[in-house]
Amino acid sequence: MLTYAIRRLLIAIPTLFGVVLLVFLMVRLAPGDPAVLLAGEFATPETLQAIRERYGLDRPLPEQFLLYLGALLRGDLGESARSRRPVLEELKTYFPNTVELAVAAILVALLTGIPLGILAALRPGSGLDLGVMTLALLGVSMPVFWFGLLAILIFSVNLGWFPVAGKGTLAHLVLPAITLGVNATALLARMTRGTLLEVLSQDYIRTARAKG
Repeated sequence: MLTYAIRRLLIAIPTLFGVVLLVFLMVRLAPGDPAVLLAGEFATPETLQAIRERYGLDRPLPEQFLLYLGALLRGDLGESARSRRPVLEELKTYFPNTVELAVAAILVALLTGIPLGILAALRPGSGLDLGVMTLALLGVSMPVFWFGLLAILIFSVNLGWFPVAGKGTLAHLVLPAITLGVNATALLARMTRGTLLEVLSQDYIRTARAKG
């Protein structure tokens, strides 16, 4: 087991390096001047040059990558172009909200997807089965952002059941959690139904039913 874990870690190293290199090249080779993005289009040439020197943008591309890689290894993720705060501080600020929303979405998927799949499998071919599978198909096919807008329009704007935005209460969490969990709910329902139908068709299940 330890050997397997070490092997997987060694394989992950070139993969991570490739991802870092790809992200670096996508940012550096994108159209536009990063200095203008940071300073604004009305910045003076002196200001732009100072920004290029500060962030190493005036150096050759390989040297820029080495500086970028070294900063990552030190845990320095740079500054946010929007807030001018360190990216690590931004992550510390918003990461708890992300975890809260992710956990809520997972709970929504588990508490709805598995029971719906079980109900559909227990009555195959029935109206309940057809309804669950239709909803599951819609849940898999529907873009999350569109479902979110639709949920806001119906349950927040028209019915007024939930707030449109914000955080702090359970009501603020309901719609975002359902929106993020709807796709996983649909997948879980389909997988649960298919797996349970396969198990229920096994010989030992039919024998147990015959014996009462």
